[in-house]
Formats: sequence, structure tokens, C-alpha cells
Amino acid sequence: MLNGKKIGFIGAGNMGSAIAGGLISSGVLKASDILVTDIDTKKADEFAKIGAQVINSATEIANEADVVILAVKPQVYGAVLSNLSEYTKPLYVSIAAGINIDYIKGFFNSPVRVIRVMPNTPALINEGMTVISTVQPATDDDLATVCEIFKSVGLIEVMQESYMNAVVAVSASSPAYVYMMIEAMADAAVLDGIPRETAYRLASQAVLGSAKMVLETGAHPGDLKDKVCSPNGTTIRAVASLEKDGFRSSIIHAMRECTKRANELTK
Repeated sequence: MLNGKKIGFIGAGNMGSAIAGGLISSGVLKASDILVTDIDTKKADEFAKIGAQVINSATEIANEADVVILAVKPQVYGAVLSNLSEYTKPLYVSIAAGINIDYIKGFFNSPVRVIRVMPNTPALINEGMTVISTVQPATDDDLATVCEIFKSVGLIEVMQESYMNAVVAVSASSPAYVYMMIEAMADAAVLDGIPRETAYRLASQAVLGSAKMVLETGAHPGDLKDKVCSPNGTTIRAVASLEKDGFRSSIIHAMRECTKRANELTK
């Protein structure tokens, strides 16, 4: 699917690096077919270490690449896109929260193909969750290309763009909530005398294994929870305490706040 295609990155931050690294390590693309530009030359030079070509400007990327991944912060999208209005040949891929497809199209003088994706930071270790949205004039082949790109760094899901701000809350921002939970679990273990590094390892593997149980068994999370909760046992005591302290409601509230902020950012 990607044979012969050149993938250009405007922005060389962590997410762009993760995607590029996944493409190379999975054998989907040769390093020499990856182009990158960034105003931070040190970041661009890091890309060069994996064999990517460093390009001087965003317009050169748009002129040479078949697919352009807009891997810059949402607040600078306008500045970047304003220089690309004449470059309508490549497929543009947005990975920014709050930036919708229509906003991007509005910078171009003629029809342009745009696909919006929402990855998350576990893409750095090829365990990402990426949601993909597409509208015309992007084609089925364009969608297949983007799916192949992001399969190289984890799982993908194709959804309507109208869900994208909620996706920010449930998958893009959620690693932060999970890290907080792991930290809290480890703190409690340390309080009970377990060494700090061991506590982090125990808590992290418990979270990883639990997530895999949901994905690989297809069982309802509530059913899996019930199987751990013996009558009058230790786990149900902990679950009851979490319910008393509003564990689930606090997560739901936090995610709704995340979605609300994504809605505010949407252009």
C-alpha cells in the first residue's frame, strides 16, 4: 500500500517520531521515504538519525510528499496551513485535538483531501490507539493508506468525525488518568512497605494485564470485575470503598470536562 509513497511530517515532536519509527520498524516504509521539517532543528536532526530526509520548509514537504502529516501543536495550525494554500496535491493527515477537517480545508484555494486522526502517546511503544475520520474528497484508497500508517503503531478504529472530541477523552488523553492511577496504586503499596520500583512494576503489569483481558476475551469489564470479587473478600471491600469515594463518577466527570475542552478548541 505504501510502496513508493513518500510520507512527510510537518513537526518532529514525540508523536511524529513515534509514527515514523513505527513505519520503519514494521517494515511498512523505508526511512529514506520519510521527509520531515521542524523549526526546531534539533528535533529534525533526531529524525535524521533514523534515516529520514530533513527538508527546509513545510511548503517543500507539501510539494514532495504523497501524504503530509500535520504533527504540530493545534495553536500553530493556522500559521502552518496559511503557507500551504496552493499545495493541494498531497493527502493531509491531522493529528491535533480540536482541529476539524473543515477548518483545515478552509485554508486551501481548491478541494483538498484531509483525513483526521487522533492517536495517543502509547504509539511511542507501538501500543497506540488511533481513531480515524474521513470525508470526501478523500478516497477509500486514502483511508486505506492512513489505516496502514497507524496500524504500524498500534490499533485503529474508523469513526465519524462527530465523535472525535469524545475520543480525545476516552483514548487520547486517558493515558494521563491511567498513569495517575498507577502512581496512586504504587503509593499505597509503598505505604504498606513494598519498595517503590517494585510497586510501580506490580501496578503497571496489573493494569496492562487487565486491559488485555478485556481486549482478548471480549468479556464485559463488569463481568471480569465480578470474577475477582469473592463474597466478603478483600477485592469487594476495595471496590466498595472506591464506590463510596466516587471512583467511577469522578472518571466520568473528568472525561466530560476533557470533551468539553476539546469542544471549546474545535475550529
